[in-house]
Amino acid sequence: MAGIKEIRTRIDSVQQTLKITNAMYLISSSKLRRARQQLNSVQPYFMKISSTIADILHHSPEIEHIYFDKRPERKHRRAGYIVITGDKGLAGAYNHNVLRQAEERLAQEDDPTLFLIGQMGRAYFAERDIRVDGEFMFTVQDPTIARARDIADIFIRLFREDRLDDVYVIYTEMVTPMRLEPRVQKLLPLDVDAFPWEPRPGENGPYHQTVQYMPSADRVLEHLVPGYVKGELFGALVESFCAEQNARMTAMDAATDNARDMLKSLSLHYNRARQSAITQEITEIVGGTQGSAIETPQPRRPIPTRTVRFLADGSRA
Repeated sequence: MAGIKEIRTRIDSVQQTLKITNAMYLISSSKLRRARQQLNSVQPYFMKISSTIADILHHSPEIEHIYFDKRPERKHRRAGYIVITGDKGLAGAYNHNVLRQAEERLAQEDDPTLFLIGQMGRAYFAERDIRVDGEFMFTVQDPTIARARDIADIFIRLFREDRLDDVYVIYTEMVTPMRLEPRVQKLLPLDVDAFPWEPRPGENGPYHQTVQYMPSADRVLEHLVPGYVKGELFGALVESFCAEQNARMTAMDAATDNARDMLKSLSLHYNRARQSAITQEITEIVGGTQGSAIETPQPRRPIPTRTVRFLADGSRA
């Protein structure tokens, strides 16, 4: 009976685990869908900013701006890296892959500046005694435009104050639902080649429309580039969040399937143990009955008695 109780206890434990993993799968699926909708709703705005910057660069090729300053005269460039990880585990190799990519990039720099978003990244680099120059303590579980703007403003200020020469963001891109890849994207300085210009739709002939930016193209870029950097960073935050939820969905789906397989195996062992226990009980009952029949003594038959009566004269009656 002890074996049956142990199996029953383990079946209950696996059933509880199955409920948890299935619930986590459904929660991650809901978060993934909501984040995708949020990104799709603001994407046209940032695409318009990108096309406007490309338009300015195409019509003002001689323009020089601080956000496009590559500072080639410096030998030792000061690079800043923003590493985006998750706040939780149970997401397969999601955190491991992006942290390994970050470590490889940091090893290539002489004196990198490291900024972290996500609890898993903080724990990883603290365990390895790697210096962290900045941490964004708010959670990555709910990326918003406001948070992306706050982070982007900090790095734009560091770049303009000449404290950083390059700014990179390392995050995970969800190429397909089954393929997640860590990616390194350069935020600052901007590259002119990253803004290909295309004629506006409906124009068959040469581009003759006159576009004037007030008060100047330089001032317009001053206003547009921070919005562009904010959009790129927000896209990286959402993409990382979506990749994390997708990785967790895959991991929890596999865990749920394994739990179901384990329940089938445990149920089979439970039925066999129960059948064995019942068989043993029946055997013990039958054996006890047979033993009682052998050991019980047979009652003796009473011996018949004969009574003889005599009269007073000595004769028999």
